[in-house]
Amino acid sequence: MVQLYNLHPFGSQQVVPCKVEPERFCGGGPDALFVAAGCKVEAFAVAGQELCQPRCTFSTLGRVLRLVYSEAGDYLVAIEEKNKATFLRAYVNWRSKRIENSRVCIRMVGHNLEAPFRETFRDQMSIVEMPLSEAPLCISCCPVKGDLLVGCTNKLVLFSLKYQIINEEFSVLDFERSLIIHIHNITPVEISFCVSYVAVMSDLEVLILKLESNPKNGESFNHHPHKTNNLAKQAEGISNETLQSESDDFVICQKPMELLGEKSEQSGISITLESTGLDDEKINYFHVQHLLYRRFAPDISSYVLSDDIKLHSLQLLPIYQTGSLTSDRKNSSQEKELLSLFCFFSLPHVGYLYMVVKSVELMSIYQYPERSQQAVLTPQFLHVITSNNLQCFTVRCSAAAAREEDPYVDSTLKACPPVSMDVCALRIQLFIGLKAICHFKNHIILLTKADPEAIPERRESPKKLLSRKGTSVKLKTPPVAEAGWNLYIVNTISPVQLYKEMVDYSNTYKTAKTQSCIHLLSEAHLLVRAALMDGSQLEPGEKAELLDAFKESCGHLGDCYSRLDTQYSHLALPYYKMSGLSMAEVLARVDWAVEDGSQKYERGLIFYINHSLYENPDEELSEELAAKVVQMFHVAEPKQLPHILCSPTMKNINPVTAMSYLRKLDTSGFSSVLVTLTKAAVALKMGDLDMHRNEMKSHSEMKLVCGFILEPRLLIQQKKGQIVPTELAVHLKETQPGLLVASVLGLQKNNKIGIEEADSFFKVVCGKDEDTIPQLLVDFWEAQLVACLPDVLLQELLFKLTSQYIWRLSKRQCPDTTPLRTSEDLINACSHYGLIYPWVNVLISSDSLADKNYTEDLFKLQSLICGPSFDIASIVPFLEPLSEDTVAGLSVQVLCRTRLKEYEQCIDTLLERCPEAIIPYANHELKEENRILWWKKLLPELCQRVKCGGEKYQLYLSSLKETLSIVAVELELRDFLNVLPEDGTAAFFLPYLLYCSRKKSLT
Repeated sequence: MVQLYNLHPFGSQQVVPCKVEPERFCGGGPDALFVAAGCKVEAFAVAGQELCQPRCTFSTLGRVLRLVYSEAGDYLVAIEEKNKATFLRAYVNWRSKRIENSRVCIRMVGHNLEAPFRETFRDQMSIVEMPLSEAPLCISCCPVKGDLLVGCTNKLVLFSLKYQIINEEFSVLDFERSLIIHIHNITPVEISFCVSYVAVMSDLEVLILKLESNPKNGESFNHHPHKTNNLAKQAEGISNETLQSESDDFVICQKPMELLGEKSEQSGISITLESTGLDDEKINYFHVQHLLYRRFAPDISSYVLSDDIKLHSLQLLPIYQTGSLTSDRKNSSQEKELLSLFCFFSLPHVGYLYMVVKSVELMSIYQYPERSQQAVLTPQFLHVITSNNLQCFTVRCSAAAAREEDPYVDSTLKACPPVSMDVCALRIQLFIGLKAICHFKNHIILLTKADPEAIPERRESPKKLLSRKGTSVKLKTPPVAEAGWNLYIVNTISPVQLYKEMVDYSNTYKTAKTQSCIHLLSEAHLLVRAALMDGSQLEPGEKAELLDAFKESCGHLGDCYSRLDTQYSHLALPYYKMSGLSMAEVLARVDWAVEDGSQKYERGLIFYINHSLYENPDEELSEELAAKVVQMFHVAEPKQLPHILCSPTMKNINPVTAMSYLRKLDTSGFSSVLVTLTKAAVALKMGDLDMHRNEMKSHSEMKLVCGFILEPRLLIQQKKGQIVPTELAVHLKETQPGLLVASVLGLQKNNKIGIEEADSFFKVVCGKDEDTIPQLLVDFWEAQLVACLPDVLLQELLFKLTSQYIWRLSKRQCPDTTPLRTSEDLINACSHYGLIYPWVNVLISSDSLADKNYTEDLFKLQSLICGPSFDIASIVPFLEPLSEDTVAGLSVQVLCRTRLKEYEQCIDTLLERCPEAIIPYANHELKEENRILWWKKLLPELCQRVKCGGEKYQLYLSSLKETLSIVAVELELRDFLNVLPEDGTAAFFLPYLLYCSRKKSLT
């Protein structure tokens, strides 16, 4: 369905001062308009709203049949007819032609110029003649590369644009015939060429191809699709039979057909590629990919069979990569990167617009109210002429290209009106006797000619006219008078100006709350978006104005979707985001007036506010706006009210107001603990500690933890990227630190907070800087170990704990708060904390530690080292602050060396520092393969120290006796004798020798 609006896309109008009635005309580049009449081409300069000024005139070989301008290369190409022969000629460097009689150089395509003549091309126009074996029928220039494609009866010939370099400052434009596309069973009437895409149109058929690049220059270039050829032969056979059976009374028509993608190879059209390029580097194509084939049938619904039911206005429209809407990048012809490509063609009453990049898809169908004669497609509009009307339709190219360019379109971040949206006619402008149309930049060129109408003698019924064979209709011959003609330049108004008119027009639908308001504002949005995508044509001031209009249009669309109850109400969020409006500015646009005593809030506005309260924590609403938001959710979505009140955006809400709404909530059907926690937080803000305590006591600690998991913002908020504890979190740190640790642990378990965020939170809530570790954070680390969280890196967590224990022990620093768990609690609850070895207790019993918390840190460190999970080698370099002069340092050092199996060093250390622990140590550690150390290491050391005497003589002596008892049991008599010292007293060793000699008999 085509919607019709009476807008004004057409602005000023001027007449082109042609001397003779134009036969062909075309425009292009920034300011060029060419008009061909007879054997001359007039070039005009068109600049803005000023008058069209003649620039130069040059002669052609004959009457011009086709005329095309290429912006890439700045050349004009024409098919000319002279003496019933057609010629293809390109006019190069035409801007240098000042006067009609100035010299012109004519040369053959590919002709190497002699050195003396090269410099002359700098200041004179050149005509490049391109001979063809068949008569050229149609031509098209690639808008990106400037290559020329020529259509003949059975083939398409590609001329690649190239430059002959004369010197560093000057080069001559030339062409090279590089490819012939042999194409059978379709005669091209119009062609269009863009990069590697080719569109071919006959009277009732359209074929779109893609020429694919050759990955290796050495590969064969010819392509013979056998399946296509066979189908072609079948089609030829059918057509021959049809011709034989066709009579004067019957017309056989082929049925309509549309084939997309690979299926289009079944069209029966044979295609073969033939390389003709001399330069190997120019061999760019070796394969043809079929994209679309569409065949139409003539309309036989009426009694009269018209001969002019034919396709017209074939066009490929490229849209280039822009980077982003705010990009300052300037796309030159060399830098253009194709983003999306569209193909348009039309029947007299219907136009078709396809998207052909990535996938082939029919985007829009245009129904014309009158019979069309010609149409031109631009990124913003489709302009169609009938005999007396210039019509302007909207197009969906920018909507399709936006989705190709930006992956975030159609998400909560960005949006764009859909491609499937109904097209509309913005204007139907009266022009009498329209004959032809072309378009360049923001100009529409129209040729009008008021022909005297031929009037039949009398009205005859169509049936009678059809039944008269061989008779002619007699027409009244009007008096001979020369028809009046004009060539007009109609300037389209700026996109911003038309956008403002569309917005003003949309206000007529605003109060009615209909889809028409959304439709027209979507049209306005696409108009601005299309203009921004063509950024190379914009001045910096224009671009800034368009960007402002773009943001404004997003705001208008956000208003529509937030106020109208549609299935697309969620689009209010991305459009408001794209508008750049703050939440307060959006709320200021809301109509808060109450109708019939009850206020209704639509889904779009609720959806936007709900998301914004989560995503924009840095914005704070005023007390008045915050109260309106609470009232809105109380009416529309009361279950969301606790979540809304926890947002930092609602910081300024009056706590009395918040509490009154919370008390009205019916907690049936959703979590009452969440309401309880929200009430407790609001009570704190009110300063009512009794109410706070009563609310917190109404649920168990486990349920309270679940409530915090449901709404983490009760504890933790973010401002400008920084972690900010709430007032409730600070209060819990003082009154219920265990609940706070358990709650944050629950958040981490449920992926509501990251590891680093949790660490930062505890530092901030305890008022510590980055380098200071509060005890509450240590409690949290210990809780993480107990909970065995899967996403926590175990060794990293163990390292953080041991580092903190070591730092406190070395500084004799007590925790700033009482630890939540003792070492015994951790050993019993967590497998990573191991039982402390018995000999360690003997070792540290010799030192009385005054501070119990200091002892707890030592026990926890020893327990971790004794545990099964700890990587001892990683912590050894950090033990240096723990001096072995203290019992704590000694025990940790010996524990670590023991875990690293450095038993001999440990024995030496214990014999020196704590001999009373040597036997418990040996009993616990010197087992199995380490049993040998009893007599290889420990026995000789003890004998030596007993010999030396000293203060610890008795300790050494008792340890020696214990050692001898163990060795006497372990060794045979001969081995026992060998390990005994040679200078020992026999009486001392005799009891052990006797036991060793008798143990076998005892056994």
